[in-house]
Amino acid sequence: MSKADRLIRDMELRIAAREDQEAQEPEYRIIGYASTFEPYVLFRDGDTEYKEVIDPQAFDGADMSDVVLRVDHEGKVYARTSAGDLVVSVDEHGLKQEADLSRTAAGRSLFEDIAAGHYKAMSFAFTVEEDDYDKNEHLRTITKIRKLFDVSPVSFPANPGTELDVATRDYFHGVMEVERAERLAQEERAAKIQALTERIERLRNGN
Repeated sequence: MSKADRLIRDMELRIAAREDQEAQEPEYRIIGYASTFEPYVLFRDGDTEYKEVIDPQAFDGADMSDVVLRVDHEGKVYARTSAGDLVVSVDEHGLKQEADLSRTAAGRSLFEDIAAGHYKAMSFAFTVEEDDYDKNEHLRTITKIRKLFDVSPVSFPANPGTELDVATRDYFHGVMEVERAERLAQEERAAKIQALTERIERLRNGN
């Protein structure tokens, strides 16, 4: 599986850094959502918004057996489901993750960075198995996710207009080409009908 096939989506950071009030040391645990089931705008083309939404059943059967928590989808692994210090689950709100960052000095340092507000967004990387597209709403619905790779606090959310991942850019480029071709065909048909209507009108008037 090429990295170019992986999709990356940013969500508002919903991590809560909790502390054990009865202990002197903090509980280095972060809880939040890497994805929700609300539609989001990926980019705009003129006045047209191209949107995406993840279906609540999209994670059913997805491979989430070995998901890691990294920063900006790169480098060091701070927690991992197979190691037992990262738990990912799906509820009515979205894809929830809970990570215990107490095991390493690097993890505790990341916890402090998150608690200090240095990371403003959460992101996740995944591949799609099935999706639908509503051309009237310009809405892509991801109905089945094949694999979840990682959840990541991110330094800066991607700019949807300029930094779409390769797979998403190619997908919507194809969608836009089809929609433009359909609009052109409709305009050509309308022009022909208009020309025919005008010709009939002239014939009726004896011109």
